[in-house]
Amino acid sequence: MFDESRSEISGPAKCPSRWAFARWDGTAPCDPGKRSKSEQPCARSQAQSECTRVRIPRFRAKNTRVTNRSIDMSTGSAFPQSATSPESDFLRDLYADWDRILNSTPELTTRLLRSIFDEWHQPTREPEEVAYKEDVVGGVPGIWALPIGADRSKVLLYTHGGGFAVGSAASHRKLAGHVAKALGATAFVLDYRRAPEHPHPAQLEDGVAVFEALITAGIAPSDITTIGDSAGGNLAVGIPLALRQKGRPMPGQVIALSPWLDMENKGETLVTNNDTDALITVPLLEGMIAGVLGDVVRPDNPLANPLHAEFTGFPRLYIAAGSVESLLDNATRLADRAKAAGVDVTLSIAEGMQHVYPFLAGRAPEADEEIRRIAQWYHV
Repeated sequence: MFDESRSEISGPAKCPSRWAFARWDGTAPCDPGKRSKSEQPCARSQAQSECTRVRIPRFRAKNTRVTNRSIDMSTGSAFPQSATSPESDFLRDLYADWDRILNSTPELTTRLLRSIFDEWHQPTREPEEVAYKEDVVGGVPGIWALPIGADRSKVLLYTHGGGFAVGSAASHRKLAGHVAKALGATAFVLDYRRAPEHPHPAQLEDGVAVFEALITAGIAPSDITTIGDSAGGNLAVGIPLALRQKGRPMPGQVIALSPWLDMENKGETLVTNNDTDALITVPLLEGMIAGVLGDVVRPDNPLANPLHAEFTGFPRLYIAAGSVESLLDNATRLADRAKAAGVDVTLSIAEGMQHVYPFLAGRAPEADEEIRRIAQWYHV
């Protein structure tokens, strides 16, 4: 589907560093730390359950509370607020709980690891007057979020976060429902193929397939918005880039929530925000990078790492990030690069907020205010 010199991979992916997988047949785990790159990689089938035990990188909980405001970097305007709301602690506390579980359980099955991250829905209140429907679009399963009275001709193509390996349509349907309701649109949350069983570019291929299927169904490209959080924010940006490479129309707009883009871990806020981010650490990212890229896809590939992409002609772009998260400068560097290429960019930074703080929709005022600003931007 894509330019082989830039993003296609061939052959089995090697087991990622810092993660160890054991196969169903009981053979010994493939431990990359105990073999050289020239040795034969462990084999994987295409089944999602082939690699079943995961050694999780250890990372400590970091409980810090700071004051909160939000800054719209497109205008320089600020949205001052008081100290972070007590309700916003829910997300940080969930991340700290995950940290305790992962550090007390050195080995987890892939299934149980994914079950833990499916708790991502917990901070989000169920949106009112939103129906859900399971469906398959362009060969990709997912969940429709259908707000009552929404314009069915407007579609949010939502790609969930989770390091390309965890998270699901189920864990993100409520968040997508809140955003869709605020925008007066519908949303399709993809259950795209996940790493490590399906490395890059499988996730992009699924996103492109859904986009093209929506067009075939009569949805205008300009009425489609790619939106995603964390790794899904990477895909929300990458899908238009992949479409452009194919000579296809791009979506009308792109929304990236706490996007994780940097596959080289060069961001300064990985260091400066290490003690305030309750979830993200470099070892965690390294394991996920190895799982999705393996040893074949370069970490500076523009379709895997959009911080190396050319953005001339890119759709207008809304980026949101929390000021205390370790991936903050993924958002700011994306904004700078896109702006330099002439893209209409709005960057909103919510001070004191954790990674993907819109998960607090319906619970914390900071998340509801962010979604309100996204809706205001969407309807300009």
